[in-house]
Amino acid sequence: MRIGIIGAGRIGGGIARQLAMAGHQIQLAFSRNPDTLTALAADIGRDVTVGAPAATVAISDVVVISVPWPVLPEALAQVGSLAGKIVIDTTNQFGAPQPPEGVTAAQFNAERIAGARYTKSFNTLTSSFQAEAAHRVGDNRVVQWLCGDDAEAKLIVAGLIADAGFVPVDLGATAAAAVMEAPRRDGAVYGEEYRAAEADAVVTAVADGKPIPPTPEYQ
Repeated sequence: MRIGIIGAGRIGGGIARQLAMAGHQIQLAFSRNPDTLTALAADIGRDVTVGAPAATVAISDVVVISVPWPVLPEALAQVGSLAGKIVIDTTNQFGAPQPPEGVTAAQFNAERIAGARYTKSFNTLTSSFQAEAAHRVGDNRVVQWLCGDDAEAKLIVAGLIADAGFVPVDLGATAAAAVMEAPRRDGAVYGEEYRAAEADAVVTAVADGKPIPPTPEYQ
């Protein structure tokens, strides 16, 4: 697929690297220092390119939004319309503006990215851990949680999560995303390692509106 990465910092750059290795066409965009994008593209290789934000969106099947939370309005202004595009939002709500009480960050951003086929993923684990975990195999593969209100978009994004080396686990609608959102705390999956064997119980608890099981510990 053709994938545009808007904001290729540590998380976005890691996604770009993993998906390029899986054979997808990657274009990087949006940086205060364009030379960093050029350097990252050259380091990844595999025909990774660099473009302007709006042009990158125009040619992409899927757009990854991976900028600091306070920078999101500027990034959205530069990319232009995302109507009809599958979007993967990796942001976490560190900074202003904050979602209103009772509204998840995913719901808040889905409204700000009007018309997009919005999903949220790749936001719960540090970039360094993701880079290490992406190479695991078998039962040791790590979960990337996923939410969204467009079932077909989530299926496509789940395939990309698998291509990036992780196990995709759908937590449901954006309204159910609180457990995968910052900050790290008891009763949330944010900041925690999960594997497939322990993920189903989390999905069931979220669907039933119950507290999730204790965080697993792995050797």
